[in-house]
Amino acid sequence: MLPGSIQISGETLSSAEIRDICESLRENSIKLLSLRGCQLSDRDFGRICRGVAESHSLAQLNLNLGIVSNINRVKQLAEALKTNRSVQSLFLHGSPLTDAGLALLNPALSIHPSLVALDLGDCMLGDEGINLICGLLPPDGAKSGLKELTLSANPGITAKGWGRLAIAVAHSSQVRVLNLDYNPLGDQIAGMLAVSVASSRTLEVLDLEGTGLTNQSALILLDMVENYPTALRTLILAENNISPELQQQISDLLSEGEEDDETETREVMAREKNNWICQSNSSSQMVLVTSGLGESLLAETEM
Repeated sequence: MLPGSIQISGETLSSAEIRDICESLRENSIKLLSLRGCQLSDRDFGRICRGVAESHSLAQLNLNLGIVSNINRVKQLAEALKTNRSVQSLFLHGSPLTDAGLALLNPALSIHPSLVALDLGDCMLGDEGINLICGLLPPDGAKSGLKELTLSANPGITAKGWGRLAIAVAHSSQVRVLNLDYNPLGDQIAGMLAVSVASSRTLEVLDLEGTGLTNQSALILLDMVENYPTALRTLILAENNISPELQQQISDLLSEGEEDDETETREVMAREKNNWICQSNSSSQMVLVTSGLGESLLAETEM
């Protein structure tokens, strides 16, 4: 049987329900576990963490909206993630984590072999937390790291912290999605992020909704999109003091980039198909096979 999902939101969970969830985790029958905004005792949270540690099938773990509500729960989750090898996406949005809590969790996050998506939105983080997060975005070729990162609504992070993150994103070889919405970034930090995006070869989605931007930063972003080749395909600028015209110009240019990529992909596929060339004569058949890397294999088959 293929692993399924358990998704519960905003309920008070009984010990019997916790027992059933833990059995499913141990039996490797769950791929997604979401307990978003649920109420459960510290004892039952510990049972859930032990089940997560034993699971080999769990790929997504959603503990958003206050499930990880104290430092003891942070420690239990960290221990579970040190043992678990399957979780790919971890959602802790709306947890009172703080920099101290992230420091306890970080060693487990740093060594986890499968983790590629992390949501730390509205977790009361500051610059120390950003320093830890930058370690999860290693420079090119160093080691595996995050592909998706959410840091929405962490107003305690200063320009220094955002600057550090911009540098890490610019040099990361893997991050593709970065959500920074509802942080008081302003035009100065947006300018730093524009340089970061222009340097990144992988960043495809950047969410800057409600970040205090004006036309000043929008013009910088427009210049970046118009004049510098990037991987960026989606830039969210809603709920900022930016004119609709500028937002539309940026959107149109990003759409053109997607169309160009699709055309280039079709052309590459056509060239690869044409690399298989068959030649024949009356006595034998010559088959030329090209690898696409400038090497070829010549095979001759007698008719």
